Amino acid sequence: MPPVAPSPVEAVPVPAPVRPPAAETAPQAAVPQTPPPPPQAPAPMPADPTLHLGHRTAAPPYPASPAAPAAPAASGHPGNAFPEDELPEGYTPTERDLPVINRGDTVQVKVSPVPAPAGEAPAGDGPGPLYVVGDVHGYLDELVAALRAQGLVDENGRWAAGNARLWFLGDFTDRGPDGIGVIDLVMRLSAEAAAAGGYCKALMGNHELLLIGAKRFGDTPVNSGAGTATFQAAWLLNGGQKQDMDRLQDVHLQWMSRLDAVVREDDHLLVHSDTTAYLEYGETIEDVNDTVHDILNRNDADEVWDVFRKFTKRFAFRDDGGPQAVQELLSTYGGSRIVHGHSPIPYLLGQVGTEDGEDGGGPVVDGPHVYADGLAIAMDGGVTMAGKLLVVQLPLNDR
Repeated sequence: MPPVAPSPVEAVPVPAPVRPPAAETAPQAAVPQTPPPPPQAPAPMPADPTLHLGHRTAAPPYPASPAAPAAPAASGHPGNAFPEDELPEGYTPTERDLPVINRGDTVQVKVSPVPAPAGEAPAGDGPGPLYVVGDVHGYLDELVAALRAQGLVDENGRWAAGNARLWFLGDFTDRGPDGIGVIDLVMRLSAEAAAAGGYCKALMGNHELLLIGAKRFGDTPVNSGAGTATFQAAWLLNGGQKQDMDRLQDVHLQWMSRLDAVVREDDHLLVHSDTTAYLEYGETIEDVNDTVHDILNRNDADEVWDVFRKFTKRFAFRDDGGPQAVQELLSTYGGSRIVHGHSPIPYLLGQVGTEDGEDGGGPVVDGPHVYADGLAIAMDGGVTMAGKLLVVQLPLNDR
Protein backbone atom coordinates (compact mmCIF):
# COMPACT_ATOMS: atom_id res chain seq x y z
CA MET A 1 0.00 0.00 0.00
CA PRO A 2 1.41 3.45 -0.83
CA PRO A 3 2.28 5.76 2.08
CA VAL A 4 -0.69 7.69 3.42
CA ALA A 5 -0.44 11.41 2.75
CA PRO A 6 -3.35 13.33 4.28
CA SER A 7 -4.80 16.12 2.18
CA PRO A 8 -6.31 19.01 4.16
CA VAL A 9 -9.90 20.02 3.64
CA GLU A 10 -8.90 23.57 2.80
CA ALA A 11 -6.38 22.50 0.16
CA VAL A 12 -6.86 24.41 -3.07
CA PRO A 13 -4.56 25.49 -5.88
CA VAL A 14 -3.05 28.87 -5.16
CA PRO A 15 -4.59 31.40 -7.56
CA ALA A 16 -2.38 33.71 -9.58
CA PRO A 17 -1.44 36.63 -7.32
CA VAL A 18 -2.83 40.07 -7.92
CA ARG A 19 0.22 42.24 -8.50
CA PRO A 20 0.10 45.71 -6.90
CA PRO A 21 1.80 48.73 -8.47
CA ALA A 22 5.57 48.60 -8.46
CA ALA A 23 5.81 51.16 -5.65
CA GLU A 24 3.66 49.00 -3.35
CA THR A 25 4.20 45.41 -2.38
CA ALA A 26 1.27 43.44 -1.01
CA PRO A 27 2.11 42.17 2.48
CA GLN A 28 2.37 38.46 2.98
CA ALA A 29 0.10 36.86 5.54
CA ALA A 30 2.08 36.02 8.65
CA VAL A 31 1.89 32.43 9.75
CA PRO A 32 1.73 32.26 13.54
CA GLN A 33 3.71 29.71 15.47
CA THR A 34 1.38 26.88 16.40
CA PRO A 35 1.80 23.69 18.39
CA PRO A 36 2.56 20.59 16.32
CA PRO A 37 -0.44 18.49 15.23
CA PRO A 38 -1.29 15.25 17.00
CA PRO A 39 0.66 12.11 16.07
CA GLN A 40 -2.32 10.80 14.09
CA ALA A 41 -1.99 13.64 11.61
CA PRO A 42 1.39 13.57 9.79
CA ALA A 43 2.40 16.55 7.74
CA PRO A 44 0.59 16.72 4.39
CA MET A 45 2.46 15.92 1.20
CA PRO A 46 0.25 17.24 -1.59
CA ALA A 47 1.44 17.53 -5.15
CA ASP A 48 0.19 21.10 -5.45
CA PRO A 49 0.57 24.05 -3.07
CA THR A 50 -2.01 23.86 -0.28
CA LEU A 51 -3.73 26.37 1.93
CA HIS A 52 -4.94 25.94 5.48
CA LEU A 53 -7.53 28.21 7.05
CA GLY A 54 -6.75 29.63 10.45
CA HIS A 55 -8.07 29.43 13.96
CA ARG A 56 -8.13 31.33 17.16
CA THR A 57 -5.53 29.99 19.52
CA ALA A 58 -8.24 29.90 22.11
CA ALA A 59 -11.44 28.17 22.93
CA PRO A 60 -12.74 27.08 26.31
CA PRO A 61 -11.90 23.44 27.04
CA TYR A 62 -15.00 21.27 26.81
CA PRO A 63 -15.36 17.88 28.49
CA ALA A 64 -14.94 14.83 26.31
CA SER A 65 -17.95 13.03 27.74
CA PRO A 66 -21.00 13.17 25.45
CA ALA A 67 -23.28 13.63 28.43
CA ALA A 68 -21.37 16.47 30.00
CA PRO A 69 -22.56 20.02 29.31
CA ALA A 70 -20.25 22.48 27.62
CA ALA A 71 -18.42 24.67 30.06
CA PRO A 72 -18.58 28.41 29.55
CA ALA A 73 -15.49 30.52 29.15
CA ALA A 74 -13.84 31.44 32.41
CA SER A 75 -13.98 35.13 31.66
CA GLY A 76 -14.31 37.45 28.72
CA HIS A 77 -14.20 36.07 25.21
CA PRO A 78 -13.62 32.32 24.70
CA GLY A 79 -10.53 33.32 22.72
CA ASN A 80 -8.85 34.34 25.99
CA ALA A 81 -9.99 31.48 28.18
CA PHE A 82 -6.83 29.37 28.27
CA PRO A 83 -4.59 29.87 31.30
CA GLU A 84 -0.96 30.32 30.24
CA ASP A 85 -1.76 29.37 26.63
CA GLU A 86 -2.55 25.80 27.59
CA LEU A 87 -4.58 24.02 24.90
CA PRO A 88 -7.15 21.33 25.74
CA GLU A 89 -6.42 17.73 24.82
CA GLY A 90 -7.48 17.04 21.27
CA TYR A 91 -7.44 20.68 20.11
CA THR A 92 -5.96 20.85 16.62
CA PRO A 93 -4.61 24.20 15.45
CA THR A 94 -4.28 24.91 11.74
CA GLU A 95 -2.02 27.24 9.85
CA ARG A 96 -3.30 30.49 8.42
CA ASP A 97 -1.61 31.27 5.14
CA LEU A 98 -4.34 31.95 2.59
CA PRO A 99 -3.38 34.50 -0.05
CA VAL A 100 -4.91 37.93 0.45
CA ILE A 101 -5.94 40.64 -1.92
CA ASN A 102 -6.60 44.28 -1.28
CA ARG A 103 -8.86 45.68 -3.95
CA GLY A 104 -10.69 48.96 -4.25
CA ASP A 105 -13.77 47.73 -6.08
CA THR A 106 -15.36 45.94 -3.15
CA VAL A 107 -17.44 47.11 -0.23
CA GLN A 108 -18.34 45.93 3.23
CA VAL A 109 -21.93 46.60 4.16
CA LYS A 110 -22.45 47.66 7.76
CA VAL A 111 -25.53 46.05 9.23
CA SER A 112 -27.13 47.53 12.33
CA PRO A 113 -29.17 44.89 14.14
CA VAL A 114 -32.78 45.83 14.82
CA PRO A 115 -34.10 43.27 17.31
CA ALA A 116 -37.75 42.44 16.99
CA PRO A 117 -39.91 41.90 20.06
CA ALA A 118 -39.60 38.29 21.17
CA GLY A 119 -42.31 36.06 19.76
CA GLU A 120 -43.84 38.73 17.56
CA ALA A 121 -44.34 37.59 13.97
CA PRO A 122 -44.37 40.08 11.08
CA ALA A 123 -47.79 41.11 9.88
CA GLY A 124 -49.31 39.58 6.77
CA ASP A 125 -49.81 36.09 5.40
CA GLY A 126 -46.67 36.00 3.23
CA PRO A 127 -43.27 34.66 4.20
CA GLY A 128 -41.40 36.38 6.99
CA PRO A 129 -38.09 38.22 6.73
CA LEU A 130 -35.08 36.28 5.43
CA TYR A 131 -31.84 35.96 7.43
CA VAL A 132 -28.58 34.17 6.67
CA VAL A 133 -25.79 33.04 8.99
CA GLY A 134 -22.14 32.67 8.01
CA ASP A 135 -19.68 29.98 9.11
CA VAL A 136 -19.97 29.18 12.84
CA HIS A 137 -17.14 26.64 13.32
CA GLY A 138 -18.10 25.68 16.86
CA TYR A 139 -18.41 29.18 18.35
CA LEU A 140 -21.72 28.57 20.08
CA ASP A 141 -21.66 31.58 22.42
CA GLU A 142 -20.96 33.96 19.55
CA LEU A 143 -23.77 32.40 17.54
CA VAL A 144 -26.35 32.80 20.30
CA ALA A 145 -25.28 36.41 20.85
CA ALA A 146 -25.57 37.22 17.14
CA LEU A 147 -29.00 35.59 16.88
CA ARG A 148 -30.20 37.54 19.93
CA ALA A 149 -28.92 40.80 18.46
CA GLN A 150 -31.19 40.23 15.47
CA GLY A 151 -34.17 39.29 17.63
CA LEU A 152 -34.24 35.72 16.31
CA VAL A 153 -33.92 34.07 19.72
CA ASP A 154 -34.80 35.20 23.23
CA GLU A 155 -32.61 35.42 26.30
CA ASN A 156 -32.93 31.65 26.76
CA GLY A 157 -31.86 30.89 23.19
CA ARG A 158 -35.39 29.93 22.07
CA TRP A 159 -36.91 30.89 18.73
CA ALA A 160 -38.48 34.34 19.03
CA ALA A 161 -38.94 35.47 15.42
CA GLY A 162 -42.36 34.10 14.46
CA ASN A 163 -42.53 33.37 10.74
CA ALA A 164 -39.02 34.60 9.95
CA ARG A 165 -36.85 32.46 7.67
CA LEU A 166 -33.31 31.61 8.77
CA TRP A 167 -30.65 29.89 6.65
CA PHE A 168 -27.28 28.70 7.90
CA LEU A 169 -24.64 28.50 5.16
CA GLY A 170 -22.79 25.51 6.61
CA ASP A 171 -19.57 24.72 8.50
CA PHE A 172 -20.91 24.20 12.02
CA THR A 173 -17.95 22.32 13.48
CA ASP A 174 -14.12 22.20 13.64
CA ARG A 175 -11.66 24.77 15.00
CA GLY A 176 -14.05 26.13 17.63
CA PRO A 177 -14.96 24.77 21.06
CA ASP A 178 -18.48 23.34 20.66
CA GLY A 179 -19.44 22.21 17.16
CA ILE A 180 -21.90 19.59 18.38
CA GLY A 181 -23.55 22.22 20.57
CA VAL A 182 -24.00 24.36 17.46
CA ILE A 183 -25.63 21.49 15.56
CA ASP A 184 -27.91 20.75 18.52
CA LEU A 185 -28.99 24.40 18.63
CA VAL A 186 -29.76 24.55 14.91
CA MET A 187 -31.72 21.31 15.07
CA ARG A 188 -33.77 22.60 18.00
CA LEU A 189 -34.40 25.99 16.39
CA SER A 190 -35.60 24.20 13.25
CA ALA A 191 -38.38 22.56 15.25
CA GLU A 192 -39.26 25.72 17.20
CA ALA A 193 -39.33 27.92 14.11
CA ALA A 194 -41.60 25.48 12.27
CA ALA A 195 -44.02 25.50 15.20
CA ALA A 196 -44.10 29.30 15.08
CA GLY A 197 -44.83 29.46 11.34
CA GLY A 198 -41.28 30.21 10.19
CA TYR A 199 -38.31 28.00 9.51
CA CYS A 200 -34.66 27.47 10.30
CA LYS A 201 -32.72 25.49 7.69
CA ALA A 202 -29.10 24.80 6.81
CA LEU A 203 -26.81 24.10 3.88
CA MET A 204 -24.08 21.50 3.71
CA GLY A 205 -20.58 22.90 4.05
CA ASN A 206 -17.30 21.20 3.30
CA HIS A 207 -16.71 20.66 7.02
CA GLU A 208 -19.96 18.72 7.32
CA LEU A 209 -18.70 16.45 4.55
CA LEU A 210 -15.36 16.21 6.33
CA LEU A 211 -16.90 15.23 9.67
CA ILE A 212 -19.21 12.69 8.04
CA GLY A 213 -16.23 11.19 6.23
CA ALA A 214 -14.04 11.10 9.33
CA LYS A 215 -16.73 9.27 11.27
CA ARG A 216 -17.74 6.84 8.50
CA PHE A 217 -14.39 6.06 6.90
CA GLY A 218 -11.74 6.97 9.49
CA ASP A 219 -8.30 6.00 8.21
CA THR A 220 -9.55 4.24 5.08
CA PRO A 221 -7.26 5.42 2.25
CA VAL A 222 -8.93 7.45 -0.48
CA ASN A 223 -7.63 8.61 -3.83
CA SER A 224 -6.87 12.31 -4.13
CA GLY A 225 -5.01 14.61 -6.47
CA ALA A 226 -2.30 14.88 -3.81
CA GLY A 227 -1.76 11.15 -3.52
CA THR A 228 -3.32 8.81 -0.97
CA ALA A 229 -5.19 10.50 1.86
CA THR A 230 -7.67 9.73 4.66
CA PHE A 231 -10.66 11.60 6.03
CA GLN A 232 -9.38 11.19 9.58
CA ALA A 233 -6.05 12.86 8.82
CA ALA A 234 -7.70 15.67 6.85
CA TRP A 235 -10.19 16.27 9.67
CA LEU A 236 -7.40 16.57 12.24
CA LEU A 237 -5.32 18.83 10.02
CA ASN A 238 -8.23 21.20 9.59
CA GLY A 239 -9.30 21.79 13.14
CA GLY A 240 -11.12 18.60 14.03
CA GLN A 241 -11.94 18.63 17.74
CA LYS A 242 -11.82 15.46 19.83
CA GLN A 243 -14.74 16.61 21.97
CA ASP A 244 -16.93 16.94 18.86
CA MET A 245 -16.11 13.42 17.70
CA ASP A 246 -16.73 12.06 21.20
CA ARG A 247 -20.18 13.66 21.29
CA LEU A 248 -21.15 12.95 17.67
CA GLN A 249 -24.26 10.76 17.49
CA ASP A 250 -26.18 9.04 14.70
CA VAL A 251 -28.86 11.73 14.82
CA HIS A 252 -26.22 14.37 14.00
CA LEU A 253 -24.85 12.31 11.10
CA GLN A 254 -28.31 11.72 9.68
CA TRP A 255 -29.18 15.41 9.94
CA MET A 256 -25.97 16.52 8.23
CA SER A 257 -26.32 13.92 5.47
CA ARG A 258 -29.73 15.30 4.50
CA LEU A 259 -28.66 18.93 4.15
CA ASP A 260 -29.00 20.52 0.73
CA ALA A 261 -26.02 21.97 -1.09
CA VAL A 262 -27.83 24.74 -3.02
CA VAL A 263 -31.09 26.63 -2.46
CA ARG A 264 -32.73 29.74 -3.84
CA GLU A 265 -34.60 32.06 -1.51
CA ASP A 266 -36.38 35.09 -2.93
CA ASP A 267 -33.85 36.45 -5.42
CA HIS A 268 -30.77 35.01 -3.69
CA LEU A 269 -28.87 31.86 -4.59
CA LEU A 270 -27.46 30.41 -1.36
CA VAL A 271 -24.41 28.12 -1.38
CA HIS A 272 -21.65 27.36 1.08
CA SER A 273 -18.54 27.63 -1.09
CA ASP A 274 -17.45 30.32 -3.52
CA THR A 275 -16.86 27.81 -6.29
CA THR A 276 -18.49 26.81 -9.57
CA ALA A 277 -18.05 23.11 -8.71
CA TYR A 278 -21.80 22.87 -8.02
CA LEU A 279 -22.31 22.93 -11.80
CA GLU A 280 -20.68 19.49 -12.00
CA TYR A 281 -23.58 17.92 -10.08
CA GLY A 282 -26.60 19.04 -12.07
CA GLU A 283 -28.30 21.67 -14.19
CA THR A 284 -31.01 22.39 -11.63
CA ILE A 285 -30.94 22.95 -7.89
CA GLU A 286 -32.93 19.77 -7.38
CA ASP A 287 -30.44 17.77 -9.48
CA VAL A 288 -27.46 19.06 -7.50
CA ASN A 289 -29.02 18.22 -4.14
CA ASP A 290 -30.25 14.81 -5.27
CA THR A 291 -26.84 13.91 -6.70
CA VAL A 292 -24.99 14.87 -3.51
CA HIS A 293 -27.50 12.95 -1.36
CA ASP A 294 -27.20 9.89 -3.59
CA ILE A 295 -23.41 9.93 -3.26
CA LEU A 296 -23.63 10.11 0.53
CA ASN A 297 -26.18 7.28 0.60
CA ARG A 298 -23.90 5.02 -1.48
CA ASN A 299 -21.30 5.38 1.27
CA ASP A 300 -18.30 5.09 -1.04
CA ALA A 301 -15.25 6.77 0.52
CA ASP A 302 -13.71 7.86 -2.78
CA GLU A 303 -16.99 9.37 -4.02
CA VAL A 304 -17.58 11.29 -0.80
CA TRP A 305 -13.98 12.52 -0.83
CA ASP A 306 -14.40 13.83 -4.37
CA VAL A 307 -17.50 15.85 -3.39
CA PHE A 308 -15.81 17.19 -0.29
CA ARG A 309 -12.67 18.12 -2.26
CA LYS A 310 -14.67 20.02 -4.87
CA PHE A 311 -16.74 21.85 -2.25
CA THR A 312 -13.45 22.97 -0.68
CA LYS A 313 -12.48 25.04 -3.72
CA ARG A 314 -12.68 28.80 -3.28
CA PHE A 315 -12.04 32.27 -4.75
CA ALA A 316 -13.97 31.61 -7.99
CA PHE A 317 -15.79 34.94 -7.69
CA ARG A 318 -12.90 37.30 -7.09
CA ASP A 319 -10.54 38.96 -9.55
CA ASP A 320 -11.35 39.67 -13.19
CA GLY A 321 -13.23 36.44 -13.92
CA GLY A 322 -15.37 36.62 -10.79
CA PRO A 323 -18.49 38.28 -12.21
CA GLN A 324 -18.60 35.82 -15.11
CA ALA A 325 -18.30 32.86 -12.72
CA VAL A 326 -21.17 34.20 -10.60
CA GLN A 327 -23.30 34.80 -13.70
CA GLU A 328 -22.74 31.21 -14.79
CA LEU A 329 -24.22 29.94 -11.52
CA LEU A 330 -27.06 32.47 -11.52
CA SER A 331 -28.03 31.75 -15.12
CA THR A 332 -28.14 28.03 -14.34
CA TYR A 333 -29.87 28.00 -10.97
CA GLY A 334 -31.63 31.37 -10.86
CA GLY A 335 -31.42 34.45 -8.67
CA SER A 336 -29.77 37.83 -9.09
CA ARG A 337 -27.16 37.51 -6.33
CA ILE A 338 -25.18 34.67 -4.83
CA VAL A 339 -24.65 34.46 -1.06
CA HIS A 340 -21.85 32.24 0.26
CA GLY A 341 -19.65 31.47 3.24
CA HIS A 342 -16.43 29.41 3.23
CA SER A 343 -13.82 32.08 2.30
CA PRO A 344 -13.30 34.46 5.24
CA ILE A 345 -13.95 38.13 4.56
CA PRO A 346 -10.67 39.20 6.25
CA TYR A 347 -8.73 37.36 3.54
CA LEU A 348 -10.83 38.78 0.73
CA LEU A 349 -10.23 42.27 2.12
CA GLY A 350 -6.55 41.77 2.86
CA GLN A 351 -7.15 42.29 6.60
CA VAL A 352 -5.06 39.48 7.96
CA GLY A 353 -4.73 40.56 11.59
CA THR A 354 -3.30 38.26 14.24
CA GLU A 355 -4.92 35.24 15.78
CA ASP A 356 -3.73 35.90 19.32
CA GLY A 357 -5.25 39.36 19.65
CA GLU A 358 -2.00 41.31 19.37
CA ASP A 359 -1.79 44.73 17.76
CA GLY A 360 -5.29 45.78 18.70
CA GLY A 361 -7.10 42.49 18.17
CA GLY A 362 -8.36 40.65 15.14
CA PRO A 363 -9.47 41.86 11.73
CA VAL A 364 -12.26 44.39 11.49
CA VAL A 365 -15.44 42.92 10.02
CA ASP A 366 -18.47 45.19 10.11
CA GLY A 367 -20.76 43.22 7.84
CA PRO A 368 -21.01 41.10 4.71
CA HIS A 369 -18.58 41.63 1.86
CA VAL A 370 -20.12 42.59 -1.51
CA TYR A 371 -17.95 42.03 -4.58
CA ALA A 372 -17.87 40.60 -8.15
CA ASP A 373 -19.61 43.70 -9.54
CA GLY A 374 -22.12 43.51 -6.72
CA LEU A 375 -23.24 39.99 -7.65
CA ALA A 376 -21.66 38.11 -4.73
CA ILE A 377 -22.12 38.48 -0.96
CA ALA A 378 -19.53 36.84 1.31
CA MET A 379 -20.81 35.91 4.77
CA ASP A 380 -17.87 34.23 6.55
CA GLY A 381 -16.85 36.98 8.96
CA GLY A 382 -13.77 35.12 10.19
CA VAL A 383 -14.99 34.13 13.65
CA THR A 384 -12.14 31.60 13.85
CA MET A 385 -9.62 34.45 13.70
CA ALA A 386 -11.36 36.79 16.14
CA GLY A 387 -13.42 38.37 13.38
CA LYS A 388 -17.22 38.38 13.55
CA LEU A 389 -19.96 35.80 13.26
CA LEU A 390 -22.44 37.34 10.84
CA VAL A 391 -26.23 37.07 11.01
CA VAL A 392 -27.70 39.34 8.37
CA GLN A 393 -31.14 40.11 6.95
CA LEU A 394 -31.59 39.96 3.20
CA PRO A 395 -31.88 41.79 0.91
CA LEU A 396 -29.02 44.11 1.80
CA ASN A 397 -29.68 47.84 1.61
CA ASP A 398 -26.56 48.55 -0.47
CA ARG A 399 -28.39 48.99 -3.78
